[in-house]
Amino acid sequence: MEILKKEYPRPQFERNDWINLNGEWSCTFDFSRSGDARSWHESTGFDRKIQVPFCPESKLSGIGFTDFIEMMWYQRGISIPAEWKDKRILLHFGGVDYKCVIYIDGKEAGRHTGGCSPFTVDLTKFVKCGSSHNLVVRVEDYGRDGLQPLGKQSPWYDSRGCSYTRTTGIWQTVWMEAVHPAAMKNCRIVPDFDNGTFTFAPVFYQEPRDLDLTISIFDDGKEVVSQKVIANNGLNLTLSLPAPKEWNPATPFLYNIVYTLSDKNKIVDEVKSYAGLRKIHIENGRCYLNNKPVYLRFVLDQGFSPESLWTMKDDAAIIRDIELSMKAGFNGARLHQKIFDERFHYYADKMGYLTWAEYPDWGLSFWQHFQKTNPNYNLSFRNYLTEWSNIVQRDWNHPSIIAWTPFNETCLHYDNDEHKRMISDVYDLTKLLDPTRPVNDTSGYVHAKTDLWTVHTYIQDPERLSEELNKEPVLMLDPKMELEAWNGQPYILDEYGGVKYLPEGQKPYAANSWGYNKEVLNREESMERITVLTDVILANPKITGYCYTQLTDIEQEENGIYCYDRSEKFDMEIIRKCFSKKPEWSLY
Repeated sequence: MEILKKEYPRPQFERNDWINLNGEWSCTFDFSRSGDARSWHESTGFDRKIQVPFCPESKLSGIGFTDFIEMMWYQRGISIPAEWKDKRILLHFGGVDYKCVIYIDGKEAGRHTGGCSPFTVDLTKFVKCGSSHNLVVRVEDYGRDGLQPLGKQSPWYDSRGCSYTRTTGIWQTVWMEAVHPAAMKNCRIVPDFDNGTFTFAPVFYQEPRDLDLTISIFDDGKEVVSQKVIANNGLNLTLSLPAPKEWNPATPFLYNIVYTLSDKNKIVDEVKSYAGLRKIHIENGRCYLNNKPVYLRFVLDQGFSPESLWTMKDDAAIIRDIELSMKAGFNGARLHQKIFDERFHYYADKMGYLTWAEYPDWGLSFWQHFQKTNPNYNLSFRNYLTEWSNIVQRDWNHPSIIAWTPFNETCLHYDNDEHKRMISDVYDLTKLLDPTRPVNDTSGYVHAKTDLWTVHTYIQDPERLSEELNKEPVLMLDPKMELEAWNGQPYILDEYGGVKYLPEGQKPYAANSWGYNKEVLNREESMERITVLTDVILANPKITGYCYTQLTDIEQEENGIYCYDRSEKFDMEIIRKCFSKKPEWSLY
């Protein structure tokens, strides 16, 4: 079978010498959780075959088992090239849901908690160059305990409401690479639009004594600026750009960057990257992009695929979803309850597609979305803080990401004071990690400390919608809790619409299909409803942006602009005309 997802998974930190471990692995389900007692960490082959990186619930995995899988095991052999001798050998996982332990030849080599954040296991002391070894991954996925974040994965046996088929285990690319012992680990890039500079803050695997770092910036293949410095952890290097070119939705210009680590002019590590020169800030109750006000015309994108669930099949599938959104007239997306593939952000950067990045926090039972609270909910906060920090650091160099959303709809909280404390602490943590972007503390409600005032309403009547949006000072789910957090932030309706319509002849994906409109609408009536609701928002001078629900149908939800298989529902000229409208003050 053809190996899918062949591309290097980190386009902003790319090396040439690497080995893709996607493809056929063996696996087994461990419903009785007895694999440890049976020494499965030493197994050289299990009873099933699975196509990594597709989760076992998906069709592309070759399995398609959709019941709960609370424990499973993976296995495959790995070969370490002889030429990797004297290098640091790294095993990377893009995402494993939720907890995992990594074994090499029966010995524990590493472990990780967190379903969406990438992690790396240093294999250097566990393997020999020129030899083959046995890799086993043990996975735990307890989606019903109230401590594990799920996003839109269903905590019930079936998919229902806003919850869909689960993702268990490996769901992003697995790969190996070998690097110099003091190689670059990562590099933060801070664009300064006003002064036409980039500041670089590299981190190395160990203090790179007696090594030089050269950072070179290229414009369409031509080097425009370069500087060599003595490499060290704690380095901050600012390079000024001659004739700076900005990144924006109309001209998403990207500078190519090369990091070269050298020892007496011998290159020991080389990494390719890129960056966009842009600025996002808030002023007078509006969002500004490169010092110009921008009206956000967003669509809700949950990133599910019928054949592969949370994992996009390939780059073509990623590009298609962005193109479908732009074809419908949107200038960006709220990436909802999922951490998207780094290659999605790469194409958003290339295509000038604005996004908000959002953590899949549903399942943390302090906020009782599923009507229960685990008394040990503080443990989930501990796990959350670590993973959210890693995600912000993974994605902070992408110019297309213009806001962070750490939570979604934090209603039904267990304790008012603890709610305010947790939300405020995460806001402060996010701003400490990245002071360059606004933070939407919790999309919709209940706000505690935020740069954006986001609200949700699925009112279908335009007059009632107008009344709701004109509440003073703004719409609030819980005024007693939220009023002290309001201080004139940009007012954004970041969930509305949800108009249900399935084209004639299109078979429903699920028997329990639904949408936010209770009456049955035909094609023309659906387009009219979408247009009228959107016009109400555009006519409100207090509103500075919106997010329509949603880009595509997902399983039982039939409220997408497109069907779940990405086929068209509507006259796209009418839809594009609707979502292309913007206030005169907005450039994009």
